Amino acid sequence: MVTTEAWGRRALFRAEPWARLLIDTLYHYRDSAYLLHEFVIMPDHIHALITPLTSLERAVQFIKGRFSYRAKKELGSNLEIWQKGFSDHRIRDADDYAQHVEYIRQNPVKKQLVARPEEYAFTSAHPGFTLDEVPQGLKPRQFVNSCGAPEGAPLQSQIGVDGGPERSLQNSSAHPGFALDEVPQGLKPRQFVDSCGAPEGAPFQSRIEVDCGPEGAPFQSRVEIDGGPEAATLQNLTKTKSNAA
Repeated sequence: MVTTEAWGRRALFRAEPWARLLIDTLYHYRDSAYLLHEFVIMPDHIHALITPLTSLERAVQFIKGRFSYRAKKELGSNLEIWQKGFSDHRIRDADDYAQHVEYIRQNPVKKQLVARPEEYAFTSAHPGFTLDEVPQGLKPRQFVNSCGAPEGAPLQSQIGVDGGPERSLQNSSAHPGFALDEVPQGLKPRQFVDSCGAPEGAPFQSRIEVDCGPEGAPFQSRVEIDGGPEAATLQNLTKTKSNAA
């Protein structure tokens, strides 16, 4: 975003002919010196959100120089118009871009010139102005979280969200058709039976704690899990609890 001020902060652009001429100058160099994303003509300064197609200094020089020339020729002004130099802020990311768009649009409201941004005639928030799109590198990436994808956004990086049909990326191993090696043996989780029962389809392996009986004796029994009989023979896994004397 670039900002430049009128000489001595005089309210030169409060007059509609001056403001209209400055807007016309901004659009004269659009697509040749820069892309124009947002702007506001305040009474004594301007803000413009641009993507330079030449050096930033040259782009600003075009605006200020042409306006000064036309103001003298068309408005009959011999006034010094611009402060020397300008200030600029390099947009970092999509959030920074959005903040500066909001700053530009709210500037007339904060100065109590209008109640709503679109009511101010000399800003890109006012209906009727053609603007360039948000630079591609600044468009926010859409992510799918536990609440599902944003409306109209392609589903990426998540499978089977919100009960919908499972989808997968073609460049992911989750996509059907890719041959993969098994999980390393040392990383396979051991399955144990607890009070909730064994996982469905898992082999029945467990350690049984018996409160009585000779230590080390084999234990054979039928075990019922979740109400269904499951025959399992457990040998050499018995651990007897006994009270110390």
